[in-house]
Amino acid sequence: MEERYSRQIVIPEIGTEGQARLRKARVLVVGCGGLGSPILLYLAAAGVGTLGVADSDKVSLSNLNRQILYETEDLGRSKVLAAVHRLRALNPEVRAIPYEERVLVDNGAALVGQFDLVVEASDNLETKDLLNTLCVQAGIPLVWGAVQRFEGQMSTVMPGYACRRCIFPITPDAVTYPTPAELGVMGATAGMIGALQALEALKLLLNIGKPLVNRLLLWEGLTQSFDVVEVSPQPACPVCGASTASAC
Repeated sequence: MEERYSRQIVIPEIGTEGQARLRKARVLVVGCGGLGSPILLYLAAAGVGTLGVADSDKVSLSNLNRQILYETEDLGRSKVLAAVHRLRALNPEVRAIPYEERVLVDNGAALVGQFDLVVEASDNLETKDLLNTLCVQAGIPLVWGAVQRFEGQMSTVMPGYACRRCIFPITPDAVTYPTPAELGVMGATAGMIGALQALEALKLLLNIGKPLVNRLLLWEGLTQSFDVVEVSPQPACPVCGASTASAC
């Protein structure tokens, strides 16, 4: 065990105790595409003991510019099954659990409740909003991310801090946003944000550093610029606001 993880065990903030914490951790990654690929690879390589992998799609040729979990021979195969096979090959010490399903209202709460942490790597707003609600209700930390073209963003949701709905409220006149297929995604953009999400998840599991709560990280690849925007919990937020909490 120690040789595999020696380069991170030697880090003072981790050590053998931190590595043991990672081995006991249970993380659910929802979406194993452009963001999910680096997230899953880095979490498995770091020795996170149990990884839940949830996705309902199959591998297509247009995925391969950014979804580095897969190879050409995986075309047409379930993403989840291909991902789990790759993760087990990378690190047999990790228990990778496949969930060949989309996370919905009916199954989401039971699924999320089995894990210590959720990393959101989906490609649609409905899933992002649902996971935000489920994690707030369960009191489970959520690391979410999003990418398009050469841009990415991410944040962390924890009890008592701003949730995703605080940052992006849904209004009656909300517009329909273009899909990732319409906007396009540079592969390295997904790799960049996915790697940052993986690091954030590891920090939370190890209880080290400063979590990205009440902050929205923005990255722009054409100029290689980072910005961090301070955000605040909204008392009237229908997901995490004071009135919602008192009603639960």
